[in-house]
Amino acid sequence: MEVDRRTAVALGLTAASTLLLGTAANATAGLAKLVAIYKTPKDVAAFGQYYVSTHAPLAKRLPGLRSYEVSSGPIGLPVDAGGVHLVAILEFDSADAIRAALGTPEGKAVAADLANFADGGVDLMIFDSKPA
Repeated sequence: MEVDRRTAVALGLTAASTLLLGTAANATAGLAKLVAIYKTPKDVAAFGQYYVSTHAPLAKRLPGLRSYEVSSGPIGLPVDAGGVHLVAILEFDSADAIRAALGTPEGKAVAADLANFADGGVDLMIFDSKPA
């Protein structure tokens, strides 16, 4: 998915996230992940309601999606809270499959929807994975 500067700013993407979205896939065996790290929103209750009722159902319609999981409970770093509210992990066959899904009407709707509730910002990362 090509992410222009205006879209990256609107979605609260970091430079690293934007680069990861735009890089070519490293073809490896295994599945690929799209990880969305949502920062703490202004209204936690409104975020949760919107995420469950609207955003997650949109994301679950992404073509090629194999699995979708979200964090449960508090998220923290070893030293402090870190300002992260929710982590979503979406699994696909490859990073190219993720990019293709994000280019579809469903993918564009999911990306556009982030501005409706992720007011704390969100970092998106795409990578191929393999067993360690």
